[in-house]
Amino acid sequence: MKFSELNLDEKILKGIEKAGFVNCTDVQAETLKHSLAGVDILVQSQTGTGKTAAFLVTVYHILLTREDYKNRKVLILAPTRELVIQIEKEAKMLCSFLELKIGSFYGGVGYNQQEASLREGVDVMIGTPGRLMDFASSGKIKFSDVGILVIDEADRMFDMGFFPDIRKIMKRMAPPSERISMLFSATLSMRVKNLAWEYMNEPVEINMSGEQITVDKIRQAVFHVGSQDKMRLLLGLLKHHNPQNVLIFTNTKQGAVRVAACLAGNGYECDYIIGDLPQKKRIKIIDNIKAGRLRYLVATDVAARGLHIDDLNMVINFDIPEDYENYVHRIGRTARAGKSGLAVTLACEKFVYGLEAIESYIKMKVPVEWAGDELYAEDNSTDEFIRSFMRTSRDTRESTERKDKGDRKPKGKKPGYEKKPVIEKREKAAEAVPESRKKNVVSRPEKAAQPQKERKTAAAVSAQKGKSSIKDSVRKEAAPRKPVKDEKRPSRKASPDKRMDYYKEKYGEDFVVNREIKSASVPKEKKSIIEKVKSLFKRKN
Repeated sequence: MKFSELNLDEKILKGIEKAGFVNCTDVQAETLKHSLAGVDILVQSQTGTGKTAAFLVTVYHILLTREDYKNRKVLILAPTRELVIQIEKEAKMLCSFLELKIGSFYGGVGYNQQEASLREGVDVMIGTPGRLMDFASSGKIKFSDVGILVIDEADRMFDMGFFPDIRKIMKRMAPPSERISMLFSATLSMRVKNLAWEYMNEPVEINMSGEQITVDKIRQAVFHVGSQDKMRLLLGLLKHHNPQNVLIFTNTKQGAVRVAACLAGNGYECDYIIGDLPQKKRIKIIDNIKAGRLRYLVATDVAARGLHIDDLNMVINFDIPEDYENYVHRIGRTARAGKSGLAVTLACEKFVYGLEAIESYIKMKVPVEWAGDELYAEDNSTDEFIRSFMRTSRDTRESTERKDKGDRKPKGKKPGYEKKPVIEKREKAAEAVPESRKKNVVSRPEKAAQPQKERKTAAAVSAQKGKSSIKDSVRKEAAPRKPVKDEKRPSRKASPDKRMDYYKEKYGEDFVVNREIKSASVPKEKKSIIEKVKSLFKRKN
């Protein structure tokens, strides 16, 4: 079926033509058959089959043709930032000839630009649940205004722990009968179906996966190899196939940086994407590989969904994924929209135990291929180079993150808040004072204008008027007095004769310094010690 055969608005057809779409994929044809009629749908389909265009065309068609939805918002939920950006890009392409405003909302970047788009007004909101909940809690987004809801990659939402946020969002919306909901997922687990039954209006279930989970046109292969030889085999595969572009997956962030360092040490110009990478850097790297400026990209599962690269030739699982569903999403980056691709997996002794779960899930055995000596290449990277690469990469990430902190969510007062002058606040406070108490009140601006010597304390003013209270008198008596300094008293550095003259004048001529130790005041223990010391001195003398 062709898009032109559907009863769509001319402006939507122009956007579809601009995007280069002519024929509907199977999932698009089956989805549009029900969704254009305005019914809720629950779709299970493989990754890379054109689900995004299916729900975007539906959204635009309803906004243009249904009077009861013209002033209502559209909300599209996605699990990752990469998928949000990908949906936004395709949405703007298909919306080229429509007067609709589209905005994306996700974490990892500052709030300022996203807040500005909300103030200007957005018709289609695309975002991750966490950031959308942040804006909803501050009153910048009202889920009750949403008329069309789309949940993409629902199974991944559950895996990432977004289920509580999704339920909160759907509870704040209009009842299911007063909105249109579409849910898409690679797998329809019981949790996904329970969500649909609870918050959707009798959705039509569309299952396009059948018995096969992966795409037919992906040629899969697995190589059993030891951990110490994985890098040599990876280099040999790149040399043998010489792909136009390749995406290499690892299970850990440190592993991704290390593989990228080894490739760089062997002369391959590559880059990497991991969770710690700032969002601006991620977008730049993705744009480079899409535009053909980058051939080799190493990534963790953060790129397993939402990363759409046209004509991606090859996917290599350097590590077997620990989650069997991620295997499907990883290899689904290639052979998209009916094209072919190659997916190679390196099974080492550390991760090989995950292969059985993958084969059980995809309901097929991944073909095993054996690598001869000619498929192994020499690894010319050095430990010193790898350590330097990883250290430089870490420092670059940290410095970029520090720069991005300047555009974080503003703390304190809300945007548009203007601090009132302090004098204005004091004037209002003075107006609130009763007339009976205004007689002795002096405003701070007037007080500041008085000279320092002319200012009088409250106690002095009340004393002059004979109105000093009992509290003031008690406070004065209780205040500690400063000792009076005796100016005649000689210092410690003065001579003994001068000091004796001072004390005789003060205490009388009979004043005598008593240098003897009174025996009654000395404890028995100390007395015995003194006697011993005296006896020692006598012996020496």
